[in-house]
Amino acid sequence: MKKIYALNSCDTCRKFLKELDPPKEVEIIDIKTQGISAKDLDLAAKKLGSYEVLFSKKAIKYRSLGLHLKTLTEKEMRKLILEEYTFLRRPLVIMGTTITAGATKDALAQLKDSSHG
Repeated sequence: MKKIYALNSCDTCRKFLKELDPPKEVEIIDIKTQGISAKDLDLAAKKLGSYEVLFSKKAIKYRSLGLHLKTLTEKEMRKLILEEYTFLRRPLVIMGTTITAGATKDALAQLKDSSHG
């Protein structure tokens, strides 16, 4: 499975994708219009160790909904990500067994290493 969940209107996602230069067979999914499937979210959480790793606390709604004042459970984070695309740390890249979340230099390096290995 080769998928990238990103936000088409996000400059950071666009820059990350340009640098990564994924092959044509990679499905690029706009999370705003298509969201993320529960199956893919659960797979990523299992591989990365938690839903918290996939949860974006930078989302404007995080503060506006008062979530910064609460301690969210894994179950609550999963539910929020599935209901509202803005809570998914992006881009979420699933390249076979390599899964990364966020536009970090480490994620980019890990993905480039796995694609050439």
